[in-house]
Amino acid sequence: MIKIVLATSNKHKVDEINSVSMPFGVEFVLPDKNFNPIEDGSTFEENSYAKALAAAQCESSERKYFMADDSGLCVDFLNGAPGLKSARYAPSAQERIEKLLGALKDAKENQRGAKFVCSLVLIDKTGKILNKTFGTCKGKIAHSKSGDGGFGYDPIFVVENKNVTMAQLSEEEKNLVSHRGRALMDMLMWIKCSDLK
Repeated sequence: MIKIVLATSNKHKVDEINSVSMPFGVEFVLPDKNFNPIEDGSTFEENSYAKALAAAQCESSERKYFMADDSGLCVDFLNGAPGLKSARYAPSAQERIEKLLGALKDAKENQRGAKFVCSLVLIDKTGKILNKTFGTCKGKIAHSKSGDGGFGYDPIFVVENKNVTMAQLSEEEKNLVSHRGRALMDMLMWIKCSDLK
């Protein structure tokens, strides 16, 4: 089993990713408690790398590999916002949803298109990039919340060709269609074919 530090303090994210990665012989673990990245990149990839590097620099163990994701929601009507600031759009998940729905109150139905994006970067202890992947999931923003699964904007994101929100999907269904699931699958396939030990 290859153990990789996932540059996040969100245990739910680690559990969600491990549900996909374990059959590939890859287990993700939380970084040391002093993990405190500065996300000041101008792209999702730059932020992913910054987080992975922060995890590598704070890790006191003998861990060799570090992976980070930077994800966001890009809404057509808002010219791609909240984008890089998705997690900082408002203080709490509920407030972020309320703010977004408020910003779309004048949007016509055909202007509510949106996509989730995810950039994954895998580095070694020295900061060298070993691999990077990118995943997207298209859909639209609903008028109100539906479903109690997932987290973040999932309850208001209607998945393209599904007619349900991300929060209404099972964990298995979400992993198949989500931006993170797609980027992760590409990363896991690369790890499986690489010589990481």
